[in-house]
This record gives sequence, structure tokens and C-alpha cells, in this order.
Amino acid sequence: MDKYIYIHGFGGSGLGTKATLFREHYRDTIICPSLSYVPALAIDTLKQLIEQMIDHSTVTLIGSSLGGYYATYLSEHYGIKAVLINPSTQPYDTLGKIHGSDFNYYDGSHFEWLGQHTDALRGYDVQDITPQQYLVLLQTGDELLDYRDAHHKFSDAIVVVEEGGNHTYENIESKFELIENFAHRSSFL
Repeated sequence: MDKYIYIHGFGGSGLGTKATLFREHYRDTIICPSLSYVPALAIDTLKQLIEQMIDHSTVTLIGSSLGGYYATYLSEHYGIKAVLINPSTQPYDTLGKIHGSDFNYYDGSHFEWLGQHTDALRGYDVQDITPQQYLVLLQTGDELLDYRDAHHKFSDAIVVVEEGGNHTYENIESKFELIENFAHRSSFL
């Protein structure tokens, strides 16, 4: 049985808008956890979920923004497929500009983002990827990340670039069939 794990981005939630769309479509085949803002805790939670599922299912990760960064690390670690949605490729640079209090976009709660959290992200950086494990969905109108960074890093993977859009990825539901086809097939396209 195919299973999915949706990995939200920085300050996000497993109850956010995109997670809700995935949950409504994939129903009981997807898990959308709300992850800690602390990188090591988020990765540990995801590893536990993957290890519980992997013996009984084919697992595909779906990661958005920082979740795409985590999905890349985990995809390489476990040799599983990942769908990356406007992924962050160097969050230690983009999030390095944040110091102190930040908030969860879903519930408005606050947390402390510290230099040690930014530094910890470097430990999950993957230089060499296995291209056939990735489907990368990019929108050129991403206002937070330059889509060209991900396009360059994943240039040998399956990359779909759409003009316009935004960081959230407008109309992600239009890609559900593509995601399912990628997850189900041993070779794609």
C-alpha cells in the first residue's frame, strides 16, 4: 500500500491549508504531522514515522519549503521518493536572518528561533542527490525563495516549473494526479 507523509514548512502546521488539502484528497493514506520548530526534533519525529510505515508500505514524502529540505535529507537517508514543493535548498541562509521570536502561521503561537537552530540545519544538507527519487514542483512567483536555486540543485530530477504562483504553491490540488503517478511508478515519464 502506498503511504504519504506531508512535511510542512517553517512556522507551519500539519493542520495548515496545504496539509488539509492533502488530507482531504489522500484520506487515510497520508500523515500530516505538526512538527517541532527544532530541527533535530522534527527530523526525529519524521524518522520514527517513516520507520513505522516503511516495513508495511511504500512511503513517499511530500515536503514544502523547509519541509522539502527535510524531505531531501530523509529521501537520501532511506532511499525513498520525495515530492518537493518550492523547496528550500539552503534554509540555514534564509532562516539565518531570523533571530528571536517568530510565530506559527497556523495558530499564531510564538517560538524562539535561535542561532543554534539555524546551525543545526547544516547537518541535514545533502550535496549529492539521487535524481530519480524526486519530483520537484516550482512556481516562478515564489516570493520567499528563488525557484532557480531548487531548479539548479535538482536539475537531473523531474522538475515542473510553472510561471507565476507563490511560495505556498497556488493550485497544488492540480498536481495530485502527477504526485500519485510519480509515487506509484518505478520509472516515471
